[in-house]
Amino acid sequence: MHVAGRIEDYALIGDMQTAALVCRDGTVDWLCLPRFDSHAIFAALLGTEEHGFWRLGPASPAGSEPPAADRRRYRGDSLVLESEWDTPRGTVRVIDFMPPRDGAPQLVRIVEGVSGRVPMRSALRMRFSYGWVVPWVHKVDTRTVAVAGPDSVWLDTEVDTYGKDLTTYSDFTVGPGDRIAFTISWQPSHKEPPALPEPETALEATEAFWREWVEHCTYHGPYRDAVVRSLITLKALTYAPTGGIVAAPTTSLPEEIGGVRNWDYRFTWLRDAAITLSSLLRTGYREEARAWREWLLRAVAGDPENLQIMYGIAGERELAEAELTWLPGYENSQPVRVGNGAAGQLQLDVYGEVTEALHLAHMTGLARNDYASVLQLKLIRYLEEHWDEPDEGIWEVRGPRRHFVHSKVMAWVAVDRTVKLIESGDVDGPLERWRELREMIHRDVCEKGYDAERNTFTQSYGSKELDASLLLIPQMGFLPPDDKRVIGTIEAIQRELSTEDGFVMRYPTAGEDAGVDGLEGDEGAFLACSFWLADDLAMIGRVDEARRLFEKLLALRNDLGLLAEEWDPRNQRQVGNFPQAFSHVPLIDTALRLTASGAYGG
Repeated sequence: MHVAGRIEDYALIGDMQTAALVCRDGTVDWLCLPRFDSHAIFAALLGTEEHGFWRLGPASPAGSEPPAADRRRYRGDSLVLESEWDTPRGTVRVIDFMPPRDGAPQLVRIVEGVSGRVPMRSALRMRFSYGWVVPWVHKVDTRTVAVAGPDSVWLDTEVDTYGKDLTTYSDFTVGPGDRIAFTISWQPSHKEPPALPEPETALEATEAFWREWVEHCTYHGPYRDAVVRSLITLKALTYAPTGGIVAAPTTSLPEEIGGVRNWDYRFTWLRDAAITLSSLLRTGYREEARAWREWLLRAVAGDPENLQIMYGIAGERELAEAELTWLPGYENSQPVRVGNGAAGQLQLDVYGEVTEALHLAHMTGLARNDYASVLQLKLIRYLEEHWDEPDEGIWEVRGPRRHFVHSKVMAWVAVDRTVKLIESGDVDGPLERWRELREMIHRDVCEKGYDAERNTFTQSYGSKELDASLLLIPQMGFLPPDDKRVIGTIEAIQRELSTEDGFVMRYPTAGEDAGVDGLEGDEGAFLACSFWLADDLAMIGRVDEARRLFEKLLALRNDLGLLAEEWDPRNQRQVGNFPQAFSHVPLIDTALRLTASGAYGG
């Protein structure tokens, strides 16, 4: 009997159109087909075995928990996973991967005997529509196919299969050098069956793809392994057909175990995608940056006044939020949500992030796109009319709108970068008017968002509370790092928002503004904010302290180098959707900053 593991027990495999999570015991507990945002065919991660899973590993006695692998790793710099079990009868290896797509999406699992003769079992229980629909499973020649509505999933293997308890099983034994492959392929149910898979050829091609992709990385500093693994993860979260980048491949992994802060992250947030773009550009990945810029221009189209904070991975605007009441949730964390109602929020900071990304693309010599410059001007014309309005802010609060300081700072960033674009002579615009607008926003923030008595900026105008997004003030160039207000803000956040381990909470969930986000419960330390603190410490000259914090953060990664959104300091475990782009991007940025600062002595 398999029970979903801790969030950090999972490995990511994917084909840059969707992704699967594989637990330490060899169980695939999450897979949506054919896209990241499609319905899951394995949803045991958010429920039980009844909601779909695929276990492949050493046979274990009926009713017992399957054993966890003794070792696992990615093959070099790739997304090919190897898990090994040492059993009383010998050692066996399972190789899991999803080939970059050329035809039907596939998940391939190859069992390889290492020593002895090991009895193995595959147990495949497909449940479509997030565990709701039991498909019709039958044989077509030697192939097993599961069909429900528009979907069909085909299982191909050379060993015998049989059905029992609405599950497809295979029992077999492997010896040294034996290789037994299993492949599932998705196909629209009204189409011809997908081509027969070629697992060994696909394995070679998948390894070659990742090896060649990693060769483009221009970062060769300290902690390169951590940076490269984060880059591979970001590439895996990119939807190849459009260039859109999902925030995470999962939904409803909780920010507090047993709590209600459970959201669907299988969409493209402009903020997350923009900061991902900047990391890719600074590590040599210009093609991904170009593809994201094209995705942005298509998604926003000719309507920047109605800019959404997030879109579907192909640029869809309708992301209606619903609850899947039949799923009990990860460790009983309810509700399980699909879609995301925050898509309709006003978050003024997004204009700054998008403009900063376009500015960086321009500065690094990405081939010019005239509409990108036109879009940037349109965004500023919108901000000119709306920057002084309250909004929901970077953290997508579901409480009342406020004048969040970070939103105003990012509005300033948007205007500042556009002023610089006009000054460069590449576009024409009302230079003097926007210089005045830039100064007006700056003065407004410094007067209304700063608490002189405590020497710190605050979460919103008139509030006494702090917010970790204030750590971005020096990184965005709003004020220099040596400004006393910046140093005061950093030190205030360390005092009031840090855990005992030195990690950073986003904002208080108790106290004067406990209702700022309109939600019950608590949450963990936000990993991106903790990396931002390390950045700031390096910027104000506290480099050794920055390096120590960075290394503590690296130690939170799982054994495969992956991070969720948050860290639960009380239970010492990862929480939130996984793996999370918004955690891996600042990991890369902090490594680059610390390397540039000489924090590693060369």
